[in-house]
Amino acid sequence: MIDAPSTVITVENISKWYGSVVAVNDVSFSVEPGITGLLGPNGAGKTTLLKMIEGLASPSDGSVTIFGQSPRNNPDLYHRVGVMSEHEAVYGFYTGREFIEFSAKLHGLSAYQEAADLAIERAGMTEAQGRALGTYSRGMRQRMRLAAAMVHQPEVLLLDEPLNGTDPRQRIEFHDLMRQLASDGQTIVISSHILEEIETLADRILLMVSGKLAASGDYRAIRAKLDEQPYNVRVVADDPRAMASALVELDSIESVSVADDGEVIVLSKNVELLQRSVARVARDRGIRLLRVEPLDESLESVFSYIVEG
Repeated sequence: MIDAPSTVITVENISKWYGSVVAVNDVSFSVEPGITGLLGPNGAGKTTLLKMIEGLASPSDGSVTIFGQSPRNNPDLYHRVGVMSEHEAVYGFYTGREFIEFSAKLHGLSAYQEAADLAIERAGMTEAQGRALGTYSRGMRQRMRLAAAMVHQPEVLLLDEPLNGTDPRQRIEFHDLMRQLASDGQTIVISSHILEEIETLADRILLMVSGKLAASGDYRAIRAKLDEQPYNVRVVADDPRAMASALVELDSIESVSVADDGEVIVLSKNVELLQRSVARVARDRGIRLLRVEPLDESLESVFSYIVEG
């Protein structure tokens, strides 16, 4: 088991801007051993933040350290950190095995073949290691890229959208592997824009919105933060005004309005209860219900409530 300090990564008032565009704005947090989820919609600043933690980009302001050291231009520290970027960067003509051995050699491992064996096995790619990467599915490439990030057995893993393109079985295997590594004392940061990918895996979640840290805590705290905000739901019925007058009486409703096209727009903090109530109201009032759909399905919409609220 790795004898890691209580705080491994420290981010203090870090900002990054490109001209007039602010990608990360005055963010501070610390990361301890275990699994930390970096959650946010596309464009929230997650990748930029990870690049500064990895040492691939310098902050415009503030500081970041790993094991008390700055990661920028620090080759000795890189041997303790494994990185899996969001964008694929593999040669399709390499076999999976050649790719992992190449990564091991870049880290200066003398027993690179044994290191490759272990990383490939952990990623569940032993049977496919002799095939060219160009013949892999995207999920298979993701798993082999994960093996490359783990081949030197780093103490810290920084993974940017590692589950993109993976199927349900691969996700389960990924969860099991991350949990095993965390139990061995590793520090893992996983970036994702999908809450369901993170909530059952991460010990702690950092919620990024528009370059800012909007909330942090375990998934229950993040869920509670999201649930504090009302959601818009569209209800389409053959008698919209009768439906609206009936819905406004429900306790779960914040407000009801009827659009020019006859659609009923409902603001509610409990969408699940609303969906059940709408069906009951339609049945009791003899209203034909045509469609019920949330207008706030994306994380971008949900996160905007947190920022604007």
